[in-house]
Amino acid sequence: MATTSTTGSTLLQPLSNAVQLPIDQVNFVVCQLFALLAAVWFRTYLHSSKTSCFIRHVVATLLGLYLALFCFGWYALHFLVQSGISYCIMIIIGVENMHNPMMIITQKITSLAYEIHDGMFRKDEELTASQRGLAVRRMPSLLEYLSYNCNFMGILAGPLCSYKDYITFIEGRSYHMTRSGENGKEEIQNERAEPSPNVAVIQKLLVCGLSLLFHLTISNTLPVEYNIDENFQATASWPTKVIYLYVSLLAARPKYYFAWTLADAINNAAGFGFRGYDENGTARWDLISNLRIQQIEMSTSFKMFLDNWNIQTALWLKRVCYERASLSPTIQTFVLSAIWHGVYPGYYLTFLTGVVMTLAARAMRNNFRHYFIKPPQLKLLYDVITWIVTQIAISYTVVPFVLLSVKPSFMFYSSWYYGLHIAGILVLLLLPVKKTQRGKNTQENVQLARSKKFDERENSLGQNSFSTTNNVCNQNQEIASRHSSLKQ
Repeated sequence: MATTSTTGSTLLQPLSNAVQLPIDQVNFVVCQLFALLAAVWFRTYLHSSKTSCFIRHVVATLLGLYLALFCFGWYALHFLVQSGISYCIMIIIGVENMHNPMMIITQKITSLAYEIHDGMFRKDEELTASQRGLAVRRMPSLLEYLSYNCNFMGILAGPLCSYKDYITFIEGRSYHMTRSGENGKEEIQNERAEPSPNVAVIQKLLVCGLSLLFHLTISNTLPVEYNIDENFQATASWPTKVIYLYVSLLAARPKYYFAWTLADAINNAAGFGFRGYDENGTARWDLISNLRIQQIEMSTSFKMFLDNWNIQTALWLKRVCYERASLSPTIQTFVLSAIWHGVYPGYYLTFLTGVVMTLAARAMRNNFRHYFIKPPQLKLLYDVITWIVTQIAISYTVVPFVLLSVKPSFMFYSSWYYGLHIAGILVLLLLPVKKTQRGKNTQENVQLARSKKFDERENSLGQNSFSTTNNVCNQNQEIASRHSSLKQ
C-alpha cells in the first residue's frame, strides 16, 4: 500500500496499512497512548513531593514538543513559534490587545491573556466572581508559559484548563482542596491524603474503548452523507428521514467521546484534574473534563446540550467573549466559535443556524416551560417532547459541520425545506423575548444561582456528573471573601 501523505512521522505506516486507517490518525492514537503511559510515569517518579517544579515544567514541555513533532513534523514548530511570539507580545504590550493542537493553544493563549489582564490591569470590583477566581496576578515565566501551552498531557487534544489550575497541579497544591458541604458550597478542611486517580482513569478508558468500538463498527455504516443521497431523499418517508438524521448524527459522536475522554484520562493519570471531594468524601476527577455523555444524550434543551458538549471550549467562549461582549453576546459568541474552528463554510452555516436555534429555544422555554412544571406526569410529557425536539434540532444544525462544503449543506437544508430555520425565525418574531440584564452585580448573581442550581441537580440525581471550573472559582472566591472578613 502506498504511503499516505503526512507532515509527521511515517514510522507507523505498516500499522496504518494493517488497520486501514490514515497515518495521521494512527500517529495521534499511538501518541496519546504513549502520553497515558508517560502520565503514569510522571505522577510516580516526578511527583511534586519528589522533584522541583522546574523539572516538572521542563519534562512536561519537552515530552509535549516531542509528541507534536512525531505527529506533525515541521508543522510542530508553529506551536513553539506561536507560543513564543504571543509571550513576547504579552510582555511588551501588557496583554491589553491581544489544526486541533493549534486550536487548543489558541484557547490557552487567549485565556491566559485575559486572565493576566484581569489580574494585573483591572480592579477587582470590575470583575465577575469567576474572573477574580481565575485572575493571574504576576507575569508567568517563559518556562511556565511554554509548559502550560505545550505540556504532553494536553498538546494533542487538550482539554483547555486555566493557567492557575495547571500551575497549582505542577506545584503539588491541587490536593489541598475543599469539600462540598450540605449547602452545595465548598468548605475548607484539613489536608487529606492524596487520592489515587486509578479508578477514574480506568472508568474513562472503558468509555474510550466502547466509543472506539462503536465508531469502528457502527459509525461507518451510518454515514451522515446519506442524508443527502438523491435516492434516499426521493424514496424515504419523512419519519424515516427524521430517524436517520438523528441516528446518523448519534453515530458520529463516539469519535469525539473517544478523543476527549482519552485526553481527560491522560491528565488524570498524571494527577491533574482533581476537583476536591463530594459530600460523601469521594474524590472527584472532573476539573477539566470536556463532556458529560449522559447529559448530552438526554438533553431536553439546546442550551443543555451545548453546556455538556466540549465543556472547556464553551467555558472559553463564555469567558473571552460572552461575558465581555457589550452587544449581541450570543451572536458574537457563535461567530467567534465558527472562526476558531476553521475556514470550512459548513462551520459557519452550523453556527449561524445555532444562533437561531439557541435564541428560539430560549424564547420557547421562557414562555411555556412554567406551564408544565406540575403535575409530574405533565412535566414528564414536557421532557419527552423537548428531548425529541432538541435532538432533531441539534442534528439538523450540525449536518453542515460534518459535510463541511456549501453545496451538500444547502442540499440537505433544501431537502428539509429549511423547515427549522423558518420555525426558529417565526418563534423569534411571534414570541416575546426577555432581555437579560448584563450588569456586573446581576451577572455575578446569575452565575452563582446557576452554580447552586447545577449542584442541587447533581445531588438530586445522585450522579457523579462532571462539573465545571467556573463553579469552583465562584465558590472558592466566596470562601476567600469569608475568611478575609473574619480576619478583619
